[in-house]
Amino acid sequence: MTKTSLFGLKADHFRHPLDLEATTALKQLPGIDLVVRNLLGPVAEQFFYLNNIAASVLVGENQLPHLHKLLEDACTTLDLEPPQLYVQQNPAPNAYTFAMRGKQPFIVLHTSLIDLLTPEEIQAVIAHELGHLKCEHGVYLTPLNIMVLAASLIPNWGMLIAQSIQEKMLEWLRCAEFSCDRAALLATQNPRVVMSVLMKLAGGSPTLAPQLNLDAFIAQARAYDSVGDTELGQVLQQLQISQLSHPLPVLRAREIDRWASSQSYQSLLNQRLISYNNGDAQTGGWRNW
Repeated sequence: MTKTSLFGLKADHFRHPLDLEATTALKQLPGIDLVVRNLLGPVAEQFFYLNNIAASVLVGENQLPHLHKLLEDACTTLDLEPPQLYVQQNPAPNAYTFAMRGKQPFIVLHTSLIDLLTPEEIQAVIAHELGHLKCEHGVYLTPLNIMVLAASLIPNWGMLIAQSIQEKMLEWLRCAEFSCDRAALLATQNPRVVMSVLMKLAGGSPTLAPQLNLDAFIAQARAYDSVGDTELGQVLQQLQISQLSHPLPVLRAREIDRWASSQSYQSLLNQRLISYNNGDAQTGGWRNW
């Protein structure tokens, strides 16, 4: 399959509009970046490093090299320096990333997630986590969590403040996930792969995964919109997601389905420097836009 490497790619080239709006609002909080880098960053970095190095497997050229190759290929496509990649024994299918500016970022994949997915789908998950690094989402997540905790310790008004901050934080997190799904699509350049990951996370298992029908799941995602045709449906949809850190899988699949057929996605693929076809590289010109 021909895959375009997106040299010169910036986060705002693919950032979802909802993420852009929410992140812009978070940047207005005074001193947030300074607090993270100088106070929280060193402690958090050391804590997670010790946890990963003691209880996980560090992927590399001589350790699970097939996963290392998936990481390197995704980083090349997204024009990003490879972070550390760890595999951790855990029965809950999940992946996460952590990064502070100027610090060593890393990604963790749970073994149960790897067991559930194909190699292409694993790369989509890795690229999703790379999207968090590309968009620098970690800079805002850590202090917001601490603000919620601190506000919750203040009686009465503090609880109201904490609830308000938490709602805004969760809304931002959901918006951020849409951007990272786009990073997964840019890395795999196959929307069916990304949507297949979401389908398996919604209702898959190692035994059920081969039996799932992706076209039926895509139709399910498209049908979700019709529920919001009424006022009651819109209220119920909002209540359903208000306390979630991630958008519903069908919503994420619907967004990828839409963006994959959009002009903005096609433009990103058509305006890059190098495309690879069977290992041969062809160079072209870069346009700023």
